[in-house]
Amino acid sequence: MFGQVESTAWVTPSIVRVVLGGEGLAGFAMPDHTDAYVNIAVPPAGAPYGPVFDPATVRAEHDRQWWPARRRYTVRAWDEGRRRLTIDFVVHGDAGVAGPWAAAARPGDVLVLEGPGSGYRPDPEADWHLLIGDESALPAIAASLGAVPAGRPVVVRLVCDDASHELPLESPGRLDLRWLHRAGSAAPDRLLLDALEQLAFPAGRVDAFVHGEADEIRGIRRHLLVERGLSRAAMSCSPYWHRTLADEEWRRVKADFVAAMEADVA
Repeated sequence: MFGQVESTAWVTPSIVRVVLGGEGLAGFAMPDHTDAYVNIAVPPAGAPYGPVFDPATVRAEHDRQWWPARRRYTVRAWDEGRRRLTIDFVVHGDAGVAGPWAAAARPGDVLVLEGPGSGYRPDPEADWHLLIGDESALPAIAASLGAVPAGRPVVVRLVCDDASHELPLESPGRLDLRWLHRAGSAAPDRLLLDALEQLAFPAGRVDAFVHGEADEIRGIRRHLLVERGLSRAAMSCSPYWHRTLADEEWRRVKADFVAAMEADVA
């Protein structure tokens, strides 16, 4: 499956929104979840195959140096009628693979992808909702906010660099949104945890979505399970990236990290 770039737009200084379309998305079917994601494949410069390719075939027929880099990205929006797929990419300069690709993308460029996969949707029976994350979790959090039942309390804590990196967010739920800024903070890696420790939880059963930087998520998860008494079933939680590791390095150690995170509260 593949999409052709129809437009790009910088929605914050570090997030570029790419809208894909075309006949290559004819088989795309959006699941009934708000964290739907696609696995994209970005070929290296000078790859000896065309822009539309099968990743499995490339791995079978070409040397490893030509294998495409694989990354997972949340679907920001899917317009079934117009067949338009929107993905928000976090860009950190020239670091990584997908961010630089998105920053340089132009109409007509091709992006090969597989999916979507998914697994989370706000529980409509929960008494209130808790959504915590950083820029990497923002697309899923924004989509999830739209699925919170009308009037239901929904607490959102998001960390970003500064006010210029904030995006407008809306929900039919009763939204309590607070942005936390790394700029000027003495301990930016503790902003989310500190905010959560200070939060007076609303009454009733919570449904939580907690995703972002690995070490931050690990501490937040421990706090929610041990000190707040949440069950694992009440929380969707995943470390998306690690601040000290490049993408490929993180992919190699993520399984071990998650196992250690699980052992924290075994």
